[in-house]
Amino acid sequence: MKVLITIDGSDRALRAIDAVAGLSQNLADTEVILLNVRERAHHYGDFPPFDAESVEARQQAAQDDMLQAAARHAATCGLTRVSHAAAHGVPASEIVRVARERAVDQIAMGTHGRTALGGLFLGSVAQRVLHLSETPLLLVK
Repeated sequence: MKVLITIDGSDRALRAIDAVAGLSQNLADTEVILLNVRERAHHYGDFPPFDAESVEARQQAAQDDMLQAAARHAATCGLTRVSHAAAHGVPASEIVRVARERAVDQIAMGTHGRTALGGLFLGSVAQRVLHLSETPLLLVK
């Protein structure tokens, strides 16, 4: 089974990893793709002044750290076939796109996590994924 697990840095996203490991009948046969979607930073004029490249580099480093931490957590749960992916854009659309491109059997995501911008991850994102995707969706509280 191939499962896409969305990662946003929250404990609930880590619980999605726990749930996938717990529900897997054979951990060795479960392929996991950890996905973090980073929304593009918005820039409104020159106030406050900032260096766009510096902001991008910091966001990229934070995204990489988040995915590495999630991969370590997956390993502690016994998941051995783990890869990760990073995307940029509208979270629900990117989740569905990656799920389709990677031909996953299931999408797993935590509810009420926080994005890097501090908004609610479930609510709008999970509902949009539910409506946009034909892939079965596992929601974890």
